Amino acid sequence: MVNRAWLAAALVLAASAASAQTMPKGPVSTSQTTKAGAAGVAARLQSQGYSQIRNLRRGPDGKWIGEAKRNGVGYTVTASPDGTLTAR
Repeated sequence: MVNRAWLAAALVLAASAASAQTMPKGPVSTSQTTKAGAAGVAARLQSQGYSQIRNLRRGPDGKWIGEAKRNGVGYTVTASPDGTLTAR
């Protein structure tokens, strides 16, 4: 009986250690999120044929706004959180 209790306790500790390793070690900072988001938006714009992407900034509504060129023409580009791209 003691061996079973010890084995059960060891399994619980092992499971706890495994889940602790997969848990994030704290919240991601806003600057890290912004950099990752801007890179993703820039990659999406590049895949749509835009180049010289600059001044990407995220608004309070979650939309990314910046400047880019496509076929030599400058645009103000907007990327919505749902992935929609708009160029004006």
